[in-house]
Amino acid sequence: MDEVSLNSLPLPEDEGNEYGTEKEWMEFESYGGAYNYYNNYARELGFGIRVKSSWFREKSKEKYAAVLCCSREGFKRQRETNRIRPETRTGCPAMLRVKLVDSKKWKVTEVSIEHNHLITPASVQFYKSHKSNSFATKKKLQLDCETVMLTNKLLQSFTLDLWDHETLSFDERNALCLDLDTQLKIKEGDSKVLLNFFCRMQLMSPNFFYLMDFTDAGHLRNVFWADARSRAAYHYFGDVVALDTTYLMNNYEIPLVSFVGVNHHGQSILLGCGLLSGETLVSYFWLFKVWLSCMLGRPPSAIITDQCRAMQRATDLVFPGVHHHISLWHIIQKVPEKLRGFHEYESIKSSLSNAVYDSLRVDEFETAWAEMIQHHGVGNHEWIQTLYEDRHRWAPVYFKDTFFAGMSTTQRNEGMTAFFDGHVHKQTSLKDFLDKYDLVLQKKYQKEARADFESIHFNPVLKTKCCFEAQLSKVYTKEIFKKFQYEVEEMFSCFNTTQIHADGPIIIYVVKERVESQGNRKEIKYYEVLYNASEVEVRCTCNWFNLKGYLCRHALTVLNYNGIVEIPSQYILSRWRKDFKHMHIPDYGSKDVDINNPLQWCEHLYKRAVQVLDEGIKSQEHYKVTLQALEELLDKVRHL
Repeated sequence: MDEVSLNSLPLPEDEGNEYGTEKEWMEFESYGGAYNYYNNYARELGFGIRVKSSWFREKSKEKYAAVLCCSREGFKRQRETNRIRPETRTGCPAMLRVKLVDSKKWKVTEVSIEHNHLITPASVQFYKSHKSNSFATKKKLQLDCETVMLTNKLLQSFTLDLWDHETLSFDERNALCLDLDTQLKIKEGDSKVLLNFFCRMQLMSPNFFYLMDFTDAGHLRNVFWADARSRAAYHYFGDVVALDTTYLMNNYEIPLVSFVGVNHHGQSILLGCGLLSGETLVSYFWLFKVWLSCMLGRPPSAIITDQCRAMQRATDLVFPGVHHHISLWHIIQKVPEKLRGFHEYESIKSSLSNAVYDSLRVDEFETAWAEMIQHHGVGNHEWIQTLYEDRHRWAPVYFKDTFFAGMSTTQRNEGMTAFFDGHVHKQTSLKDFLDKYDLVLQKKYQKEARADFESIHFNPVLKTKCCFEAQLSKVYTKEIFKKFQYEVEEMFSCFNTTQIHADGPIIIYVVKERVESQGNRKEIKYYEVLYNASEVEVRCTCNWFNLKGYLCRHALTVLNYNGIVEIPSQYILSRWRKDFKHMHIPDYGSKDVDINNPLQWCEHLYKRAVQVLDEGIKSQEHYKVTLQALEELLDKVRHL
């Protein structure tokens, strides 16, 4: 769950109650933490604060309640002097009331966020509460770490979960002692930059989520955040998630890790970001647990990572029922580094490539791998041995029953592009990245909105007379249809469909295809396609449907051979449909919303708002009606 911004808290129902109506709002470890949080909030918006009132116990003199207010609250008393003092206060009602609960936590019991004067961030330098020596800025980072009780509970539970995990080996437990003290490698002042970024983002969107992980000594160790659009996108496209560690592994200035998915246009979408102190079990375990909590505990069906052992171990611990796939692209990228020292490097590289990309069955892969080992004498090479041990996680022939939504690299000419490519370079500072962050996401969202518009309003040009092409041209988004359309075109490279086995309604065919090989030469490849006539099911040994999400040319050829004029519904995935976000409403029910939990209000309202947005862009008429309705609703809510 999120750290709560003041904008997400409701106004008090009972203004006459001295301490307000107690609700499950924000809790702090100390009075200083409460003051510091409100002062940071004020700094971001552009006003100052002061302590209006404090209450102390008679005997112990312990403070047990306080009211923090805008510095322009009330009015100054005019003294009987000849000098007239200018009035700087406006009777501003903005305030925050906190109370000590059970002698342990300071709870927010009342809040008002409305000001009756102009506020601007440019003026904060003139307020006393924001001076460098003020109480609010002393030990700022440590206090902010303590602000929300939920944050501490999450951090403690994650650490305990890892320590108490029964499957940890003796060596892993020893490594934890060293990893727990690792600090985030950022420059001086970057912690403040991060915190200011989080405050700004959360003030703009209460559904913004972030969490900061500290060592026992108070040093920043790991960080995670996800904006509201990323959290909403996960509800639609959270089936397959890839972890991009490009910037963490390759000596960039910022140790950035990104969770990436793919939308209904085949575009990469951001599902969260992290900054890690290192490629350790502690860091990855913490990151995965926080991300899973951010996404309301709903794991993906498949997760793709690189070959890092610590990451693989953390994945197994946090996502025990999720299919874990090691990125083939990352493995191929390491081939020059690991094998270039061999005299027969080019030949070894070619043999490895053929074993991986040309094998359609497990026995073919095992045979090709054994021949490579024997012919080139690389059986004792440590990296080759590790690859073979992990083959079930990266070799395409071993995961034919897992859906990857096109995110698994399975062909020689395929690559992976990092989400922030072109915006993050080796010398990019953390501040520069955070300044660009929102701009990058806006460009991505605009690209998706443009693709939505084009898919809905423009009909693609058909290139064949095949009924399959015409059928899906009305269903799939523009980009996904273009990929499927290419498979339809390539049906003409398939020929001589031959039945080789039949068992009742189940028939196995061999489809021959002319493909280009090295040197632009043509060669014939053979693909087995299983066809179930009673269920109209089809499956090819190339496994294209599970890997990419649409049928291959070989399966289409068999369907056509059997007189099928429409692709069966089970092979038309809803996640590729142009109307997917209109027809798919993920968990919008209100019956499970806790009426006393502002975070759940925000979560539920945001999902509804996204649904309204998606309906509003269908046409110009939809847009006009939606805009008018939203303006009327906003006016109604403001006058409650």
